[in-house]
Amino acid sequence: MNLETIFHTTAAPFERSVPILGSTVDLRATPATYTWHHGDNTTQTTTRPGRPYPALDVIHRYRRPGQVAPRVDVTYAVAYRVDGGAWQNLGTTITAPGPATTLRIREARPVLTD
Repeated sequence: MNLETIFHTTAAPFERSVPILGSTVDLRATPATYTWHHGDNTTQTTTRPGRPYPALDVIHRYRRPGQVAPRVDVTYAVAYRVDGGAWQNLGTTITAPGPATTLRIREARPVLTD
């Protein structure tokens, strides 16, 4: 408790080609934002997925010990092209909700020693 908890994730871009009515449509969805639900009724939105320790890109400080269920939702920007033409933005985003993970918050108490 009161120590910074570091969050990070991996969200790979999605690319797929599909045949539609004699044409090939290429789809590309790339992560645009990450909404971190800390499990204690707080959220944080970032444009980066964070990095593991020692980076402090995405952090949260819990105020009370206990158990929480944090998760991250990734919002993707979507683009497409037809038969190898120019890429076009779809003009809307798609949000993929992430699964919750159990996290136990403990209290750290400083102790002075000789």
